[in-house]
Amino acid sequence: MSSSALLILLAAHLAAGEATSTTTLTATPATLTNPDHAVTLQWSNLPDPGPLDYVAVYSPPTSGDLNYLGFLFLNSSASWATGAGSVTLPRLPDLRAPYQFRLFRGPPGQNPRVDQDGGPLPDASRRAAVSGDVAHEGSGARPAQLHLAFTDEADEMRVLFVCGDGGRRSVRYWPAAAGRREEWEEVPAEASTYERRHMCGHPANHSVGWRHPGFVFDGVMKALRPGTRYSYKVGNDLGGWSETHSFISRDAEASETIAFLFGDLGTHVPYNTYFRTPQESLSTVKWILRDLQALGDKPAVISHIGDISYAKGYAWLWDHFFEQIEPIAASTPYHVCIGNHEYDWPSQPWKPTWAADTYNGKDGGGECGVPYSIKFRMPGNSSLPTGTVAPDTRNLYYSLDAGVVHFVYMSTETDFTHGSDQYSYIKADLERVNRSRTPFVVFQGHRPMYTSSNETKDAAHREQMIRHLEPLFVEHGVTLALWGHIHRYERFCPMKNYRCLNTSSSFVYPGAPAHVVIGMAGQDFQPSWEPRPDHPDVPIFPQPQRSMYRGGEFGYAKLVATREKLTLMYIGNHDGQVHDMVEILSPQVGADDGSPGKLVGALPGKMRYLGIAGGVVLALLLGFMAGFAVRRKKKAESAGWSPVQDEES
Repeated sequence: MSSSALLILLAAHLAAGEATSTTTLTATPATLTNPDHAVTLQWSNLPDPGPLDYVAVYSPPTSGDLNYLGFLFLNSSASWATGAGSVTLPRLPDLRAPYQFRLFRGPPGQNPRVDQDGGPLPDASRRAAVSGDVAHEGSGARPAQLHLAFTDEADEMRVLFVCGDGGRRSVRYWPAAAGRREEWEEVPAEASTYERRHMCGHPANHSVGWRHPGFVFDGVMKALRPGTRYSYKVGNDLGGWSETHSFISRDAEASETIAFLFGDLGTHVPYNTYFRTPQESLSTVKWILRDLQALGDKPAVISHIGDISYAKGYAWLWDHFFEQIEPIAASTPYHVCIGNHEYDWPSQPWKPTWAADTYNGKDGGGECGVPYSIKFRMPGNSSLPTGTVAPDTRNLYYSLDAGVVHFVYMSTETDFTHGSDQYSYIKADLERVNRSRTPFVVFQGHRPMYTSSNETKDAAHREQMIRHLEPLFVEHGVTLALWGHIHRYERFCPMKNYRCLNTSSSFVYPGAPAHVVIGMAGQDFQPSWEPRPDHPDVPIFPQPQRSMYRGGEFGYAKLVATREKLTLMYIGNHDGQVHDMVEILSPQVGADDGSPGKLVGALPGKMRYLGIAGGVVLALLLGFMAGFAVRRKKKAESAGWSPVQDEES
């Protein structure tokens, strides 16, 4: 065969997307064993390498060239220009199917396909080499993605995990101080899953985004002794057991509560994909793990208030997420509430006219709450039909007691207005709170009631929350309201109908909750703070008087509460240190009648003087505010800015 014919044949192979015999691509090891999840890719004999040549990641290996999980440009290797090099992919989770890697030549000139940041996306048209398959040892059979949650019973703990088949699995658990076989308890775990037809839109129901989620197993450990460390593992003898983990059981009489709280974490993947994934989410998990380990045998709870994995219809990102949080979630109850990136889709059941700009129908990537509803199981039984063939949306609103704090979770994505099921639940739940047992109430939801972010499209939503929910907060003594959605940290003073009740960072509960936005756990794309309207050309972003502290650093919140005091701290990922703190002192619980949901005005002996002093300060403050309002009318709120504390300044 002539040289010209060989060139024609080679060009035909490239055009057809077939591997050539000259370029090689290898992936090692062929089998991934725990905890080794790293794959090294090596290539050689790549002629005329270009800066847009890349390796794409696939699972399962039968995926079409355009249905990649992600990709890495070869120029991330120092030797790429020689036509040979290597890259390493760490933390590849078990997707219950082998991985395969394919090397492609980048197109000449500018790639017309771009991601959300304007970066080039592969068009998979010029395949040059294909690797062998790489699989996890025991792939699909061995349990993965373990995470705990409380149930409605104080002496139980739920564990959820994923396997590739729906065969019988169990949970074995025992007091950690024991270990003899006769002290083990074993309970069955129930399996559930969902299908591609349950997805509500692109990319979740398209071949580019859909991957089978496996089977989610749900097992409940029962009759646990209060405040006791238990060991457990999940699986079966045939497919294998997970590693042994441990947790501290709940103690209803505990006099202290410790919680780690955040929103909008997301997950980071070690390759480029269809949108940017937040590397800061790794730091958040790392610092929380540090804090959990320092607690020793003290129990804690984790609270993730919406926008969980940011999979947005790309199913394997859920696998990355659960692999990422397992070091903390397999030992500490991990509680969630739903956000827009789990739920919103065009035909969602509740979309009032005032929310046309709020619920835009695209944020969920076609998932319509299904993965969220199956992969998590929270207390209570709240649910809402999707109106499609998909299963009902679950885990919408619920509450739980942990030590001295009553935690309430809501859904900001479904109807919360007066007369709705959710409103009725919240009202009844707050009325039932036993303040002698849980003197503090912490309310949580995704979209905030108060923020100074320039997130104008949610303005109507915030007004509706203040109108319908804030009166309940005030009437029933909610201590603290925590929100996500805004990817910053911002602490407000105790608020009542836009009015600030106390500007101190340590105060006796004044009759309304302090509001704190804690959506700073990982995601970074975010509108700026609200600018001053009289500076359109040179923006100034002043801090309103009701905003006590706001910062742009990533991080999380830590809550520590005793019967006398609740403390909330903002810990920054950049140094692992506390950067803001608020202390809320509790009024005395009405112990005489034991009535739930009631607070009395009397203060404990040592706190009575604090109450008197606080009252004087509050009276002076209210007098000043009233006079100020008379002078400046309504414009005072937008123009009367005062930078109290600002991490960015």
